[in-house]
Amino acid sequence: MQDNSPRSFAERPVVAPATTQDALQAAPHLATAPPAGSDRRVVDAIREIVGPRGIVDGASARKVYECDGYTLEKSVPRLVVLPATTEETSRVVSVLAGAGIPFVPRGAGTGVSGGCLPLQSAVMIGTSRLRRIRSIDVEARTAEVEAGVVNLEVSRAVDAHGLYYAPDPSSQSACSIGGNVAENSGGPHTLKYGVTVNHVLALEVVLPDGRVIWLDREYDAPGYDLVGIFTGSEGTLGLVTAARVRLMRKPESVTTLLAVFPGVAQASRAVSAIIAAGIIPAALEMMDALVIEAVEAAYHFGFPAGAGAVLLIELDGIAAGLDALAARVHDCCTREGASEVKRAAGEEERALLWKSRKRAFGAMGRLAPAYCTQDGVVPRSRLPEIVAKIAEVASRYHLRIANLMHAGDGNIHPLVLYDEDVPGEVERVLAAGNEILTACIELGGSITGEHGIGIEKMALMPKSFTAPTLAAMEDIRTAFNPRGLCNPGKILPSSRTCVEVRRPRPRGGG
Repeated sequence: MQDNSPRSFAERPVVAPATTQDALQAAPHLATAPPAGSDRRVVDAIREIVGPRGIVDGASARKVYECDGYTLEKSVPRLVVLPATTEETSRVVSVLAGAGIPFVPRGAGTGVSGGCLPLQSAVMIGTSRLRRIRSIDVEARTAEVEAGVVNLEVSRAVDAHGLYYAPDPSSQSACSIGGNVAENSGGPHTLKYGVTVNHVLALEVVLPDGRVIWLDREYDAPGYDLVGIFTGSEGTLGLVTAARVRLMRKPESVTTLLAVFPGVAQASRAVSAIIAAGIIPAALEMMDALVIEAVEAAYHFGFPAGAGAVLLIELDGIAAGLDALAARVHDCCTREGASEVKRAAGEEERALLWKSRKRAFGAMGRLAPAYCTQDGVVPRSRLPEIVAKIAEVASRYHLRIANLMHAGDGNIHPLVLYDEDVPGEVERVLAAGNEILTACIELGGSITGEHGIGIEKMALMPKSFTAPTLAAMEDIRTAFNPRGLCNPGKILPSSRTCVEVRRPRPRGGG
């Protein structure tokens, strides 16, 4: 049941902190028992907190949680815990902290960098039962939602009020708000509306010792921007259990164009031309020939046969000016070699176009048994160079690489197709991915736009940041997570973490 009445921060329900000491008083045997021998007692203590529905401890059931969307690395968690409230989460973390057992938060498991891989025999704490929309304040245009709420459900809950939640990752029908905060997720409309951190106003966090804190950045709150620090920290500073998010008013009018090009190079130049003309589309997405092949086979939109690349260009705003804006975009695309530019005829065609784009990742399974999604960023003006580099890498490593891009903000997603049963192919995929991301750095970009570092890209961090900068990041992590129990072995390379991924671990291992 949603509470639609506005409430002040002071009226917000306060979750009583559960400290490590509290937990140990409730289960004193955990204070002295060595972790390796105390698993059963820890499981029993946690079962008392979350009940039988909140425990996944069978070998085959835990195997479901062995990886996220980054399938090159797998590790079965020691135990999976699914608390239903913030209080339960706090008490579970307290028990684990008291026993010195590492733990890893997990949202919907849609990440693609191994961010929730349970290293060091960690216990996994899933947020899938934290599903309440606690309140909606239409007047203030905010909503307070728990971490396990699916991204798209937020927009559906406020649709009748003419509002929506702007960050829209391609996985928005499955990914959860907690995971979005952990990865600072973006989506096709990032170009105009920003990423998750631009829409999070406050966070409820369970710290690695079990304490619950509320971080608030509304109304120009003084002090450090801890919401900003936690957003994108990939669960290494604490476990987000709820967020207060900003809601946007739906634009008066929206139109979507499809521009068809002979190749990615021409489409890349059109992206720069549109932005250079002073036009900021709501979304500016690119799909190359391989992606078009896959989505056409899956969704039958009617993309032109033989197209080398297409741009999806969405414009929104006041209805009176939209036709003129669409005409200018049409001219930009035509000047850069588009063979066809057309507007979606109506809402049904527009919806099918976006369905094709947002489900493109799933459609790639038609082209190969597996694929590895890369996530890098380059300055928009250098898209043609990174596109040429990707093609050169694909040729040299004898791999097929499809290109899906949030082209408007330079966020590339090369999809490296492979078959792990082919000897040597996984190693070539990893080498090709490293070369592409290194090229992003050399072109003045970044090794991630929205998917995070996880375990996948730790080895590239020293190429992106100086040693003093990495040390400063380590200091921040240590301040919140001094014992390193919360999501160990992620983001920052260390002597305790093996970051060189050579080939998939055997299923069921770890």
